[in-house]
Amino acid sequence: MDFERYGGHTSCIAFGHDGERPSLIIDAGTGIRLASDLFGATPGLFDGQPYTGAIVLGHMHWDHTQGLPFFAAGNNPGSNVALYAPAQGDTEAVLARFMSPPHFPIAPEGLAGSWTFHALDPGVTGISGFSVLALEIPHKGGRAFGYRVSDGQATITYMSDHCPTVLGSGPDGLGEYHEAALTLASGCDILFHDAQYLDEELPARASFGHASTGYAVGLGEAAQVRQLMLYHHDPARTDDEIDSIVAGYKGAEVLVTAAVQGSVLDLVEPGDLGAGDAPHP
Repeated sequence: MDFERYGGHTSCIAFGHDGERPSLIIDAGTGIRLASDLFGATPGLFDGQPYTGAIVLGHMHWDHTQGLPFFAAGNNPGSNVALYAPAQGDTEAVLARFMSPPHFPIAPEGLAGSWTFHALDPGVTGISGFSVLALEIPHKGGRAFGYRVSDGQATITYMSDHCPTVLGSGPDGLGEYHEAALTLASGCDILFHDAQYLDEELPARASFGHASTGYAVGLGEAAQVRQLMLYHHDPARTDDEIDSIVAGYKGAEVLVTAAVQGSVLDLVEPGDLGAGDAPHP
């Protein structure tokens, strides 16, 4: 009962053009299983519409990758998937470190359909009809990127795992508002940002590699974003606690909300926020 309204799946956001099925997915946490619903696909069965598009990983931690083989629309004989991840050696080989026997029945090469694996460097890359700016952001244990995604009509920034205290305490003691973070977030329509810790929890937990809610709000204000969606909450954070966090920022200079699993957001005109709370899951 404590975790029903915001949801408990791990990170995944899907993007589509003008009401079409998604063709770009960022991160492959357990939430990517829900993305199969958008294609009528049933986990474990080769049915529904196969996925044609890209999956872009922010980093390689388990909570952002372990849904990958359970994405039924991608693990389908008719699928055509290009997977991108921050460059740190051969991408397929890095994925195979967790997804291969004896840890898992198949390696990435065993996924059904056509899959290609790409190492992504910082900069702008055209992916599935979107312009994707990738910049490195500090996070513990492997290379991590934040992303700025635009289709020419709207812009969404995604920094699900971000540890700005690595670069210093910053003006508020919550971490630096560093160049990469500001560039990614500047003037965007929606900023999805790491909200793992409360500000008072940060001193004891900053070394774990995440940000606090106050930092996310401060970045949203500094970058003049239109809406901040708090994301990647601590696993023990209940729905009521998340409600309380959001309510505490009603006076902020940026609209503060919390991402809700399975919700949909339509961005129709430049800077025009439509119905819903988030892109597909």
